[in-house]
Amino acid sequence: MLVEVYGVDAVSKKCVFEWFKRFRDGKEDVKDEPRSGRPPMSTTPDNIERVRRMLADDRRLSLRMIAEELKISLDSASNIIHEHLQKRKKKVCAFPTLRRSSNV
Repeated sequence: MLVEVYGVDAVSKKCVFEWFKRFRDGKEDVKDEPRSGRPPMSTTPDNIERVRRMLADDRRLSLRMIAEELKISLDSASNIIHEHLQKRKKKVCAFPTLRRSSNV
C-alpha cells in the first residue's frame, strides 16, 4: 500500500515495523545511534593542511600525485580537495573563440 501511494522510494514494511517496535519500547529520539567502526584517518587536519601547502607550491599536481605523496586513497585526496578546501578544476578551452572585428 505504501508503494502505491509513495512509489518505489517508500520505506519497506519491515522498516516500518522496526520503527513501531522502537517507539513502542520507549525510544522517542529519531537520531541515529552511534555506530562502531573505524574513524576517518585520511581527512585529518594535518593531511588537509599538507594538501593545502602542496597545492600552493604547485597547483598542477594531480590527485594521484597527492594521494601517493600522502599515502592515502584517491577518494580521500579528492574529498580533501573538493570538500574541505573547496577547490574545483577550471575548464580551459585550448582554442578560445576569437572575436571578429567589424572591420573584417
